[in-house]
Amino acid sequence: MNMTAPLFFDPPPRTQLLIDGAWCSGSTGQHLDVVNPSTEAVIAQVGVAGQADVERAVQAAAQAFAAWKNTTGAQRAALLRAIARGVQAGRERLAALQSLNNGKPLAEAQIDVDDVVATFDYYAGLAEQLDTAGESEIVLPSADFRAWIRREPAGVAALIVPWNFPMVTTAWKLAPALAAGCTVVLKPSEITPLPELELAAIAVQAGLPPGVLNVLTGTGPEVGAPLAAHPKVAKVSFTGSTAVGIQVMKAAADTVKGVGLELGGKSSIIVFADADLDLAADLIMGGGFFNAGQMCSATSRVLAQQPIAAALLGRLARRAEELAVGDPFTPGVQMGPITNRAQYERVLQAIAQGCASGARLVAGGQALAGPGYFIRPTIFSDVPSDSALWREEIFGPVLCVRAFKTEAQAIAAANDTRYGLVASVVTADAERGARVTAALEAGVVWVNAPQVIFPQASWGGYKQSSLGRELGPFGLAAYQEIKQVVRPA
Repeated sequence: MNMTAPLFFDPPPRTQLLIDGAWCSGSTGQHLDVVNPSTEAVIAQVGVAGQADVERAVQAAAQAFAAWKNTTGAQRAALLRAIARGVQAGRERLAALQSLNNGKPLAEAQIDVDDVVATFDYYAGLAEQLDTAGESEIVLPSADFRAWIRREPAGVAALIVPWNFPMVTTAWKLAPALAAGCTVVLKPSEITPLPELELAAIAVQAGLPPGVLNVLTGTGPEVGAPLAAHPKVAKVSFTGSTAVGIQVMKAAADTVKGVGLELGGKSSIIVFADADLDLAADLIMGGGFFNAGQMCSATSRVLAQQPIAAALLGRLARRAEELAVGDPFTPGVQMGPITNRAQYERVLQAIAQGCASGARLVAGGQALAGPGYFIRPTIFSDVPSDSALWREEIFGPVLCVRAFKTEAQAIAAANDTRYGLVASVVTADAERGARVTAALEAGVVWVNAPQVIFPQASWGGYKQSSLGRELGPFGLAAYQEIKQVVRPA
């Protein structure tokens, strides 16, 4: 597929809001430009929702909840599987739309689509189990009473998702919310709304009843904030920056609703002297440059033990210089552009500040000649531990490398952050791997493994990286309330 072919989708991508089962224009009468980050060309215009649309969507979800919560787990599972099959059937179109709107290489976009399918299939299975496991009896110390726990859907859920993994982050929230019996108002990122709208169209085609899923395109102040504050929204799930997550919590506080947050990260990969350096280099490159480094889980802080630090740095520099950067539809391209201009400029500013702070630029550091928001994979060494380059999330293709002497130093350096999302450990010593894993303050730790994520497991972190967990049974529980029932024996 060449770089111009995706501009001519047949049928064209969806650009309207979805409210109560109907596609409609936003009440503001305004539109947002959707930009291809590889060319900076406007590829679509989507409607902008306003307060009136938020109200309509929440009311539609609240009305639909009365019937949806009483469907069986098996009925909800059938719809979730129908959505999974619809995504699977549209894999080529959806992956192309991901690459066009987000800028990620087509191969990465295909991985995303497969993840969406797996997530809906997994939660379909959990939904079926609710028909038999929705209630569980409690053993009491008194024979005079019986008690049991009921797991019930929380209500209307507002899902606010980011631009770095369109459809994936949505699936991680939408599938468990629907499985639990919640109805949903989804706010996609204004940067990458096209894949999310296509996913919603698939859900409608699968037979999801009107009002169960509503989609509002627009900005955070116009849509996200009023959704978080709405008294009929029972649960807010947000993925994005820590700063915005704090604002979401504040907006939700007045109505004391459930809040789930998946926020920033500044994670480390620790490479010990006994590690296979080729494996280590593979894991570092994937952890730092997949999706152009636009990952909350990016292991952008590389801690290398002194005996192998120089050799590892040399390997990384060579690989970074050889990494193919370009249009995501060009065969062989390994890294696409930054997804939007504002982030592109922030990354370039962080690189400039890193150079000014005394860090040594080892590879990259430059933007590619336009058009497009392309930045070369960048590596710094000798990074001061108090510099913003080392401490703040950059959300771009920038790695920082520092050497350490002892295991205790590596653990202390990795934990010395306000974040705690993920970490990676590379070592040939299984006992050391287990020991370091136990000491790391992170929600996910990979040992000698790439950043594989399974819907059956969990996702979320410590400290300011998360509030709650997604995926696995934890993801389903996030959209459930617990009711205790007691009666005489």
